[in-house]
Amino acid sequence: MHISCLALAAALVAAPAMAQQADTTPTDDESHDTILVVGQQDAPITVVPRGLSVSLGKAEFGAINAINVEDLMKYAPNFYVRKRFAGDDNAVVALRGANTVQSARTIVLVDGFVVSNFLGNRYDYPPKWNVVGPSEVRQFDIVYGPYSARYGGNSMGGVISVTTQQPEGTSAYATAQRFVMPFREYGVDETFTGYSLEGGISWKQTDGPWSIRASGRHFDNVGQSMTYNLLTATTGAGTPVSGAFADPRLATPVFGGASPVDVTQDQARLRIGYETGGGWTIEALGFAWKTKQDLTDPRSFLTDAGGNPVYQGKVSFGGKTWNATGLTFSVTQRTEYLAGLKLGGPIGDWDVSANLSHYWIPQQDSRTSTSYATGAASGAGTQTIQNSPGWWTGDLTVERALGAHKLAFGANANLYETDQDIFATTNWRTAAAPVFSAATYGKTSLWGLWIEDALAIGRDFTLTAGLRYDRWRAFNGGIGARSAGRRVDVAYADRADDSISPKLSLQGKLPGEIDLQLSFGTATRFPTVGELFQGRFDEISQSIDPQSFDPNLRPEKSKDANLILVRRFGRLRATTSLFWQDIDDAIFSFSGLNQFGTVVTSYKNVDRVRQIGAEFIVELKDIAPGLDIDANLAWTDAQTLRNKANPAAEGVQFPRIPRWRANGNIRWHVAQPVKLSLGWRFATRPNSDLFGLVRGDAYGFQSEYAFVDTRASFALNKTIELSLGVDNLFNDQAYVSHPLPQRTFVADIKARF
Repeated sequence: MHISCLALAAALVAAPAMAQQADTTPTDDESHDTILVVGQQDAPITVVPRGLSVSLGKAEFGAINAINVEDLMKYAPNFYVRKRFAGDDNAVVALRGANTVQSARTIVLVDGFVVSNFLGNRYDYPPKWNVVGPSEVRQFDIVYGPYSARYGGNSMGGVISVTTQQPEGTSAYATAQRFVMPFREYGVDETFTGYSLEGGISWKQTDGPWSIRASGRHFDNVGQSMTYNLLTATTGAGTPVSGAFADPRLATPVFGGASPVDVTQDQARLRIGYETGGGWTIEALGFAWKTKQDLTDPRSFLTDAGGNPVYQGKVSFGGKTWNATGLTFSVTQRTEYLAGLKLGGPIGDWDVSANLSHYWIPQQDSRTSTSYATGAASGAGTQTIQNSPGWWTGDLTVERALGAHKLAFGANANLYETDQDIFATTNWRTAAAPVFSAATYGKTSLWGLWIEDALAIGRDFTLTAGLRYDRWRAFNGGIGARSAGRRVDVAYADRADDSISPKLSLQGKLPGEIDLQLSFGTATRFPTVGELFQGRFDEISQSIDPQSFDPNLRPEKSKDANLILVRRFGRLRATTSLFWQDIDDAIFSFSGLNQFGTVVTSYKNVDRVRQIGAEFIVELKDIAPGLDIDANLAWTDAQTLRNKANPAAEGVQFPRIPRWRANGNIRWHVAQPVKLSLGWRFATRPNSDLFGLVRGDAYGFQSEYAFVDTRASFALNKTIELSLGVDNLFNDQAYVSHPLPQRTFVADIKARF
């Protein structure tokens, strides 16, 4: 039934396209190699455009209130970034049927270097967006789905490439930004503010091989509380209190909120380039990022009869007795580095490119109190230390044209490593008298070989066939815990696996000036370090709790297809994209009780998940002087088809994936100095759990959202531009479990010299 609906939708789009002649004919530079890229056409896309491909550039960026770099993509089709506040470290990409906690299903590159954090597959393993600041981005390219053999199984959701500005002559830029968000919910009624300062310089020798670009950014913001605390029922007598909020959408009253998030970030970036006389280029990149998050202002809405605040303990409210617990203090500091080297040039008739990079976190220290009382008194807490986790990645590509063929082959590899220790401390702030509590550690490696051949068939069609082989290994994994006064370690068994992934894509022109692309592919996404080595040590059995991890966790394997039809109608270009993905052994996080009654969370395989959908994209250029419109609508049906462990999930929409998404942007260049824009983001309410039982429009749920954004810019001269914008203009209150930002005012001044 669903496939019939998609076929009908394709016919409805294609029929008028074949009946009506285009007012304009595509030019020679709009060949079948590039015409199926949605968005900007001024610069070539930096990733292989098979499957739905979107490229964003200067015109799109100028219409966005970009506080963080990931904001630059927010109007892309069937696309969402889980950004809870300005400066959020956990901004996970969700596109099509990859949801907001499946971070390992998207590959993200910055200038060709991998910044995807495949140490885990969860909300707190997002790409390292802060490798680049928003003012330094030249281009954002997004390819949906795993249709090119060049990319490994983590491209199951897609590939995102961020390209920064190239050094040209001698130039400099500076940006100052201020953002203000009034926030009202439950007992919180205050205005949160932040700012950023960003700048850089570049230099390129006029008659020489060297180029340098250096940049930096300082960011400081306070975001709203990420969690609210609910009362829990108990018995006995408690202190009579008032001030709790009995929200009928929630199970129990809300009595407080975690501390607002005070985040400070400092970034520095240096890129050095060298061009040889033989056509080779060599580039080195160095990046440093230091961040601090301070959550030391937890809020309680409760007061006793004397008007004094009550932060914890047994209380009486609404004729019942409750426990008020969960408010804590915490501070996190983290330092991160990226070092990369890449080169490219000709060897005979072959074009060769290669890169090697290392991302590592030499310092990550998180300190948390055990309760509000110990937090306020600098008492007991925990300290979590990351022992230089990170990753190495390398890539080699060789390609050339051979008559009607364009042949390419290559190899890529990565190594991801994690090592975490947890200590109990007598003073949470100073981490005094640390006593070892627990540890997890492990490594995964992946190397792959691939080959692709693009064969020109006549003048109008290209058939591309590809094949990829991957070899995966998980090793040196274990868990440590304190037992009987000493540290006890248990090792995980090493594992290895491999996969072969074929790809096929046909692209060309149909009668009626319709451009077509039909792509097929398979992908294998192997488990991450976090999914494999995140078990818990059980004090009773003195071993790893067998319910807290799955030693036989299988990789996710997908089969994918994508049909794209593109038709021009004068100044309008319409794109229809129909997609299908069938995943065996999808990895999902489950929670339940073990044999001793302890709540345990672990990753398990869901036997089969299938998604089908359609994306409709309209681009209107200069429909009135200076007026452009980009609009898109997406429908996705993602269902659990088979789950032997609990068949109740079968036939239910997969969690965190809305059926409908709509994004868009209207840009109007009113006059030479003035630009106005209006953007929108919309999604229907998804399920919050695997069984479709948890649905709501409040804290703790995945809710629908409808955001409208505005922006106005005024160029004082060729150097300086002032902008003022409002995100979430109508103050829609939405949730991704946590509350999302409310109406936010953004002002910035940009200067380029």
